[in-house]
Amino acid sequence: MIRPVIEPARSQPHAARAATMQVDSPEFPSHDDDDVERPSKTQLKRDMAALQKLGEEMLSLPESRWEPLALPEILSDALKAAKKITNFEGRRRQMQYVGKLMRKVDPEPIREAVAAFKLGHAQDALKLHQAEHWRARLLSDDNALQAFIDAHVEVDIQQLRSLVRAARKDASGAPEKRNGRAYRELFQFIKASEVSEVGDDV
Repeated sequence: MIRPVIEPARSQPHAARAATMQVDSPEFPSHDDDDVERPSKTQLKRDMAALQKLGEEMLSLPESRWEPLALPEILSDALKAAKKITNFEGRRRQMQYVGKLMRKVDPEPIREAVAAFKLGHAQDALKLHQAEHWRARLLSDDNALQAFIDAHVEVDIQQLRSLVRAARKDASGAPEKRNGRAYRELFQFIKASEVSEVGDDV
């Protein structure tokens, strides 16, 4: 009597390996790869908000500062339109649109332009503060005149003395004359002297 031949069953480890290979094959990509390659929704929202904020900051720049950036015409037009919108909801929607458009441009030159503009404003504010400080000293302290002359070697000493005398005279008079013409002219003279000194150093 001939007995039938029974083939041995495949071992479980081999079948498990085959199943693993099938799942990790190109036809069945793993979920871990998707998580690495695709940014999360939260990150996308953050990026969008950052671009929209950058667009808001661009509105503080004069339009002449936009020209070197070579912005796409559609983005430039959208920014100009946003400047004219006064309605809160309308402006919010327009800035969302600006944020979407900015996803198609390199944001780094724009960030640099905004940073440079802010730095210029900060430097201007510091110069004004310094000029106000010098004016207050010149009007209240006799020794401040020589200190200013020492710090500004190119200053017109005769004109400075004349402006200080006139401003002090106004300050000692009627209240409405204490911030009169000489007071304002002294400030402009000091500010111009500060700018001149910076230019000479450069």
